[in-house]
Amino acid sequence: MTQQAQSPVRSSEGSAAAQMAEADRKRQRQALELQRERILSERTSSPHRREALGQALAAIEEKLAELGWSIHV
Repeated sequence: MTQQAQSPVRSSEGSAAAQMAEADRKRQRQALELQRERILSERTSSPHRREALGQALAAIEEKLAELGWSIHV
């Protein structure tokens, strides 16, 4: 009977952990989206700076893809 009493507690702990993990992923995704927007808004005439921004953008989009994000056109 103790196992039955502990089962709901474990279930709610698992649910809380899943909710916290999802909230963490959402925060990460939002932070990466903000970084992406900042990079896209940058204007520069320097080819070196443009290349660095392109590489940063690719890295951010790769991390976003890992979090299940896709480009919305």
